[in-house]
Amino acid sequence: MTSVHETVPRAPTGGGGPRGVLEPVARPLAWAMLSRAVAVPLILGLVVFLPAVIAAQPGTGARDTVFWLQLVLTCYAGARLATMILSTRRRLLQGVFWMFVYIAMGVAPLAQAVIGQTPTPLVGPREDLVTATAMILLGCTAFDLGALLASRRPLKRRDASSVRLGGRPALAHPVRLRLLVLVAFAASGYYVMKLGGPAIFFTSRQEISASVAESGIAATESNVGSAFLKGFGTVPALLALLFYTRRLVTTRRARRTPSTVLVWTALLVLNCVVNNPISNARYWFLTVLVSMLFTAFPSSAAMYRTVLTMGVVGALVLFPYADRFRYDDSGYKPKESASVFEPLATKDYDQTVMFANTISWVDTRGHTLGRQLAGSALFFVPRAAWSGKPEDTGVRVGQWMGMKMTNLSAPLWTEFWVDFGGAGMAGGLALVGYAAARTDRRFARAVTREGPGPAGVLAIATPLVAGYTFILLRGPLLQAAGKLAIAALCLMLVTTYGERVARRRR
Repeated sequence: MTSVHETVPRAPTGGGGPRGVLEPVARPLAWAMLSRAVAVPLILGLVVFLPAVIAAQPGTGARDTVFWLQLVLTCYAGARLATMILSTRRRLLQGVFWMFVYIAMGVAPLAQAVIGQTPTPLVGPREDLVTATAMILLGCTAFDLGALLASRRPLKRRDASSVRLGGRPALAHPVRLRLLVLVAFAASGYYVMKLGGPAIFFTSRQEISASVAESGIAATESNVGSAFLKGFGTVPALLALLFYTRRLVTTRRARRTPSTVLVWTALLVLNCVVNNPISNARYWFLTVLVSMLFTAFPSSAAMYRTVLTMGVVGALVLFPYADRFRYDDSGYKPKESASVFEPLATKDYDQTVMFANTISWVDTRGHTLGRQLAGSALFFVPRAAWSGKPEDTGVRVGQWMGMKMTNLSAPLWTEFWVDFGGAGMAGGLALVGYAAARTDRRFARAVTREGPGPAGVLAIATPLVAGYTFILLRGPLLQAAGKLAIAALCLMLVTTYGERVARRRR
C-alpha cells in the first residue's frame, strides 16, 4: 500500500537509556486521505464560513475600507492557520502566532467593524484605523516572508545530530536541575507565605493584588518589586515541572524511579497553587497549559492540531468569560450578550483599535527611535536610577487618551511602530518570523531520535515560548519582559554544553 511518513514514537529498546524518542515510520494512505477529508471543511470554516457568519451579523458598522481590509486580513490569517494545523510538521511558534492573529486581529476586529463597537474608544480619525489594519496585514506578510527565508536556509547537520557528530547540544545538567527544583520550592514558598498562605490563591486576582500591596513589596511609583515576587514565585515552578514531565514521558527509568515521580508530584501540587487559573491572568494560564501540553506530547501531531483548533473555539466562546476570578463576588458584574460575537466587540480584544490610537499618538509627538524597546529590554532598572525610564506603551497611550484604566494592550506591531515606523515594523516582524521558523525546525528535530534526548533544553524552551507568545504578541513588552527574563535565567542555570554529560546521556 502507498504510504506517507510521519514521526511517531519508536518501539522501546532494551537497557535503561532514553525511551520514547522518535523516528519516522510509514503510515498508511488512509491517514493521508483522512487529513485531506478534514482539510476541506477546516479551510472552509476558517476562511469562508466564520467570516461570512460574522459579516452577516446585525450592527451599525460601516462597510467601508476598514471592513474590507479586515475581511481580507481575517481570511488570510485563517488560511495560514489552516496551513499550520494541517501541516505534517509541528510548527509550534508559527502555529500559535497565526492562532493569535486570526482571533485577536482577525475575527474579533471584524466583529467590531460589523457591530460598530470597540472595547476601547477610537480617539483619532478613522483613517488611522485604516492605516492600522493595513499595517497589521503588512506585518503578517513580513512574518511569512521571514519564515520563508528561514525555510530556504538548510539546518546544519550538526544542529540535527550534534551528539552523534561530537557537538555540544544544550542539555539540562542533572545536579543543576535539582538546584532549580530547590529554587522553585523556595521562591514559591516565599511567595505563598508573603501573601498569607495557600488559601488566598483560590479566591480572586483582586485579593492577590490587595495582598501584594499589603506586603509592602509594591511601591506606588514602581511595580518592579511585585513583578519579581510574582515572577520568581511562578516561573521556576513551571520550568521545573516541564523538565520533570519530559523526563517521565521519554524514559521508562524515570517512571520507575520513586524519587523522580515524587518530585514531579510535588511540583504538580506546587503549580496547582501558584499557577492556577484563579490567581493568575488568563494569558499566563494559557502559557502554563500550552507549554505543558506541548512538553507532555512533543511529537503528537494530534495534540498539536487539537491545541490550535480548540484554541480558536476557546478564544471565541470561553476566553471572554474566563475573567470570572479577576474580581471577588462583589466586584464581578457579568454582562449579558445577545450574540456569541458581541463579547468580542465589548471586552478583551482591543489590539487593532489600540494600534490605531497609537498611530494617532505618534502623529502628535513623533517616533521614539528605540526608546520604548530599550525600556522593555532594561525593565529591571528601577525608576529611581533611571528617571526618564519609559512606561508601558499601552499605559502611555492610555494616559494620552484620558483613560482611567490604562492596562491596555500594545501588540508587537505597535511596539515596532512606536520606535521605527512602518519600515521598522515590517523588518521587526520579518525577523520574528525568521526566528520562529528556525526554532520550530530545530524543535522538531530535538524531539526525535536525532536530538539530544530527554535532557535537551530546546525541547522545554520552545513549548514555553510558544505558550508565552500570547503575552508577547498582546503586549506591552515591558510587562512581558519580566517573566521571560526569569525563565531565561532559570534555563541558563540548568544548561550545560559539556561533552561529559552528553556521553553520560548516551
